[in-house]
Amino acid sequence: MKAADTVVGLYDPVRIPRGSVTTDWEVELAVVVGERARYLDSPENARRVIADYTISHDVSERAFQFELSPQWALGKSCETFNPLAPLPRYPRRCRRPASARPAAQRQRRPPAGRHHQGMIFGVDHILWYLSQYMFLEPGDVVSTRTPAGVAFGLPGTPYLRAGDTVEPEIDGRGTQRQIFVPAEAG
Repeated sequence: MKAADTVVGLYDPVRIPRGSVTTDWEVELAVVVGERARYLDSPENARRVIADYTISHDVSERAFQFELSPQWALGKSCETFNPLAPLPRYPRRCRRPASARPAAQRQRRPPAGRHHQGMIFGVDHILWYLSQYMFLEPGDVVSTRTPAGVAFGLPGTPYLRAGDTVEPEIDGRGTQRQIFVPAEAG
């Protein structure tokens, strides 16, 4: 879960928080909810509540996430940590979300990208499951999963630093571009 105020645009800078040494990127297929959903009957019925798909750049600060708190939200909810876009324009255009290929280029070196086909549960199942425990509203965004290729799992853990640029993209959804900058007091 991420705080709602972490959302920024597809070309906005991402602020690296003070004390961060393990800021990481994650490119996720995000599902935009288009209808209210509570206690959906089945995963198949979940399809009707999907408005569209987009890109979530789920930025994380791993030390905040794993070492400072048992709550992952601390490392996921720093300001600007969810560039989300492009905004939906063509509902249901991404017909096969399981085959959408997320990737990111960092400093022009693409890390290993994978299909979302390795998802344990498909998008329909994820929305159905969530509807059993929470009320989904139009405009809610559900991020799915990150394939392999983030700094956390790479040799040498090449975490992000001020001045780094990341270009997340997903087939059929477009591309983002973020420059990482230090967070300033204000």
